Amino acid sequence: MKEKVLTISENKNIAAGIWKMTFEGDDFRFIAPGQFINIKLPGLYLRRPISVCDADASRLVIIYKAVGKGTDLMTTLEPGEKLEALCGLGNGFVPDKNYSKPLLVGGGVGVPPMYFFTETLINSGFKPKVILGFNTKDDVFYADEFKALGCEVALATADGSLGVKGFVTDALKYVGDFDSFYCCGPMPMLKALNRTIPGHIPGYFSFEERMGCGFGACMGCSIAVKGGYKRVCKDGPVLAREEIIWED
Repeated sequence: MKEKVLTISENKNIAAGIWKMTFEGDDFRFIAPGQFINIKLPGLYLRRPISVCDADASRLVIIYKAVGKGTDLMTTLEPGEKLEALCGLGNGFVPDKNYSKPLLVGGGVGVPPMYFFTETLINSGFKPKVILGFNTKDDVFYADEFKALGCEVALATADGSLGVKGFVTDALKYVGDFDSFYCCGPMPMLKALNRTIPGHIPGYFSFEERMGCGFGACMGCSIAVKGGYKRVCKDGPVLAREEIIWED
């Protein structure tokens, strides 16, 4: 974890209620796919945790949805403005070299960390397949960016306005064989994937949980796992399939 002062270079709307914010001027290569940053916003007490979509030697990209006071405020910020943030929080995705045919699944604002991880997998010699899920075609973002990486992409929308009609589980039959999977999205999506994908296939789930401190001090984001409890912000957000207790 590092505390940084981030300088905004771009903040633009890319889909219905979805915004892309880019920061420049620092080396962000210490951030791993699946990790997040916790942003301090002027006038608000709690920081806002946002997954990282991309990070390199000079640029950090996040994608967020305007759903409340904090994220609504973020949409008004202009290039040149600065934000304090804790960076490189949580445990992210790690390629499992024992499995050569990974499938990546992202739903809604769970898509950005999957893009970051897709880049990592490709740079490590993998050829991942990708499923992206949204409610409608107006919500879709980054499908072209995944394709530009050379990925086979299956798209699902709940209303059928683009791609497969239904959910990410309905798109599974279109991606062919896979021997491992990684996913991020809302809890109903994660539960559906766990029910649908055969239990012998290893999986890694990134959880979206409300957080307080973002680095494990307050215990506010603890969830039950086999053997006890884990903090989503520090021990996660990525957890292995075999350790998760799925509650109804």
